[in-house]
Amino acid sequence: MKKPLLAALGALVITGTGLAAPAVAATAPSPGTVAAAKAPATVQAVTFAGTVSLSNCSGSVVRLPDSADDDPALVMSNGHCLETGFPAAGEVIVDQASSRTFGLLNSAGTRVATLRASKIAYATMTDTDVSLYQLTTTYGQIKSSYGISALTLNDTHPVAGTAITVVSGYWKRTYACAVDGFAYRLKEGEWTWKDSVRYTSACQTIGGTSGSPVINNATGEVVAVNNTGNEDGGRCTDNNPCEVDESGNVTVRAGINYGQETHQIPACFGLDSKLDLSASGCALPKP
Repeated sequence: MKKPLLAALGALVITGTGLAAPAVAATAPSPGTVAAAKAPATVQAVTFAGTVSLSNCSGSVVRLPDSADDDPALVMSNGHCLETGFPAAGEVIVDQASSRTFGLLNSAGTRVATLRASKIAYATMTDTDVSLYQLTTTYGQIKSSYGISALTLNDTHPVAGTAITVVSGYWKRTYACAVDGFAYRLKEGEWTWKDSVRYTSACQTIGGTSGSPVINNATGEVVAVNNTGNEDGGRCTDNNPCEVDESGNVTVRAGINYGQETHQIPACFGLDSKLDLSASGCALPKP
């Protein structure tokens, strides 16, 4: 995992041993990409409101389509961004105590509050790369205290060609591009992820953007969580994921970045933000 793993290893982007901060939020799309030279009119509506900064990564306060205001709020990031280190391939973490803090950002990217976790509700790097922290505050309390609403997780599969924005609370930068397509399997080192979102080349995300919400510009809803990219053309190694199709053929796309779909998450949470991996339709990996 290029940007994800380096970011989690003590935020190497800051120490100078990894990637450096970009001069601009996003690069222009190369000719022939889907990344739309014409940005959709709604792109300005995508702001930093509801995103958070972690010590080593990015994240966001997210709610399910049917969450209630008095439900404990959830913060989503990557599994590899956990304060306890990377989960091993096949490992699933459920209901683990945590007091981790997150910096809540407003629409301008200004930190307005510190939120605290009560536990890691769910985390894994198997099939997907996600962590979901349950907070000590509710959605309603965050809204009434800071005027900030959680981002809603879309519960349908994303569509190729959709204009998206990756919003990094860590760097307070955005990256605009489009969904280029999907990788049947994305393999990086010991980890393998299923049905990953491939971005068009305009989203040149970097270390520290790991865990950023990937937002559908038209709806404002979250369709994926940013997690990795092929840094220098390596084949299926750390920092250089490769795509593997249903026949086992391997494709390496140097400089291309990826996110993990989040539409499967809502089916696994019920009332009061309670995780239920046995619920009908829940396809997240189980311990």
